[in-house]
Amino acid sequence: MERQDVRNIAIIAHVDHGKTTLVDAMLKQSGMFRDPSQLQERALDANPLERERGITILAKNTAITYRGVLINIVDTPGHADFGGEVERILSMVDGALLVVDANEGPMPQTRYVLQKALKAGLRPVVVLNKMDREGARPEEVLEAVLELFIDLEASDDQLDFPVIYASAKAGIASNTAPLPPEGNLEPLFEAILAHIPYPVGDETAPLQVLITTLDHDDYVGRLAIGRVRQGRLTLGQTVALAHADGTVERVRPSKLYGRIGLKRVELESVTVGDIVTLAGLEDANIGDTVTDPDNPQPLPPISVDEPTLTILVGVNTSPFAGLEGQFITSRQLRDRLFREQQRNVALRVEETEDADVFRVSGRGELHIGILLEEMRREGYEMEVSKPEVILKETPDGLMEPMERLYLDVPDEYVGAVMELLGPRRATMVAMGQAGPGQTRLEFVISARGLLGFRSAFINQTRGYGIMNHLFDGYQPYSGPIEEMPRGALIAIETGTATAYALDNAQERGVLFIGPGTPVYAGMVVGEHSRPSDLEINVCKKKHVTNMRSSTAEEGIRLTPPRVLTLDQALEYVKSDELVEITPKSIRLRKATLDPHQRKRERIQRQSS
Repeated sequence: MERQDVRNIAIIAHVDHGKTTLVDAMLKQSGMFRDPSQLQERALDANPLERERGITILAKNTAITYRGVLINIVDTPGHADFGGEVERILSMVDGALLVVDANEGPMPQTRYVLQKALKAGLRPVVVLNKMDREGARPEEVLEAVLELFIDLEASDDQLDFPVIYASAKAGIASNTAPLPPEGNLEPLFEAILAHIPYPVGDETAPLQVLITTLDHDDYVGRLAIGRVRQGRLTLGQTVALAHADGTVERVRPSKLYGRIGLKRVELESVTVGDIVTLAGLEDANIGDTVTDPDNPQPLPPISVDEPTLTILVGVNTSPFAGLEGQFITSRQLRDRLFREQQRNVALRVEETEDADVFRVSGRGELHIGILLEEMRREGYEMEVSKPEVILKETPDGLMEPMERLYLDVPDEYVGAVMELLGPRRATMVAMGQAGPGQTRLEFVISARGLLGFRSAFINQTRGYGIMNHLFDGYQPYSGPIEEMPRGALIAIETGTATAYALDNAQERGVLFIGPGTPVYAGMVVGEHSRPSDLEINVCKKKHVTNMRSSTAEEGIRLTPPRVLTLDQALEYVKSDELVEITPKSIRLRKATLDPHQRKRERIQRQSS
């Protein structure tokens, strides 16, 4: 069966190259909205975190019609930390729109997402976006894109890709450069119909739908989303749900949905090539197959790259536990984490010997940090350890994950950045110009060496540096990397910080809190200017007497505190510290709150 009335495509790109904006323009010009001007900008990025950070975190799909053809469009994340989203979504489509900034050219994440698309056998259409911006250099960028295809060993069919020149923001596309002053996206739509393969399959064969995404609806419950590989499914039909562990159960979907624009529409039946949302499969998980109950034929489960970073997530044990959160017990924490694992295929959650602590492993600091930020916004309280990389024991010895690090740095900061990377065991493999006054540096570095580097890099380059990195495989363990000597200012008393006490404390280092902040004994309230920890009283009040000063009292002037975000706290925390996360607060604390016990532990470590 040939479904020439359907095309399934994914939009892939490096972060901020304009793929979500391109989807907006395609929706507006599809003729499916009565008033396209009312369509919200970045319509598919509905998650608050996606809007705040300006990145796509969750893959999501929409659909438009053009000349009688239904075009299912899947928007994918551009960041490698969310590669699990990319890998499972690519199994739903036959082609990909590779969006590349016409000025920046192919970037690290471009390589990552294109590599996944080519490996999945997808037919690409290259879109050189932002052609209307000053500095666009389409000929050079197209040459770099072709080199990237060759480097990634694209097939002859994949190398024969069409090129569309576009401005997603203006909603204009063209088969040639430069762009016309006015136009629309019709050349892009025509390229999709002409070059993206249409679905092909046997409608009479046993049903196969691989579940690639889970969603939830308050009215119908869990929603399982996948593509019909073969067979036909009709509403009310009993099917088999084949789980990844080999078990099979008979179920009956209560609803079948398709997508038109931003809305779900109910369907009576679906067949080969349709992307369908099934309601009523409460036990469905990503990687399961909906198949024929009399002749079940499960598809191979989705395989994704293994996690490289792990943290411990536990119940909040600080003196302030339970004051700000709604979900504070280990059972609630466990249910939430294992529920996340079901829909986030790149995540691993394991129980530990301590019933109140769970090991969570993911692709990187951003991947795990997004999960923790979502949980705190949902009302969870927890405490987490310092992130650690996952090492592998092999017959060849201990192996560690490596990263390929790409830095665009203003010329004047190149030396300072090189000094930062020296102690982190980074090896420079390339150096060149990234633009006027900009140098592009490429390093191979241990994932351990990258922990905590982003904040130091941003500070060193005054925020002008751009950092990207990609997983580069495992290599033999390169030896210990020393932590930067950094002492902590630790509160010795529970109470409320006063301006008087902080005025004295700020001479000892950089403060993380301001006056009026509740603190407890063992909480880290700042960074000591020396390598050793220092215990201070930030709750001390000025002694009141009936004596007047011979001069007017000087007002207390406090340096604004360095308030750590969740991402910064995860980078900053040391091995003997924890990050306390609540819906309202991010606090650093010592893992051991009692000062005498901390001293005994320090003596034991030194003696051993």
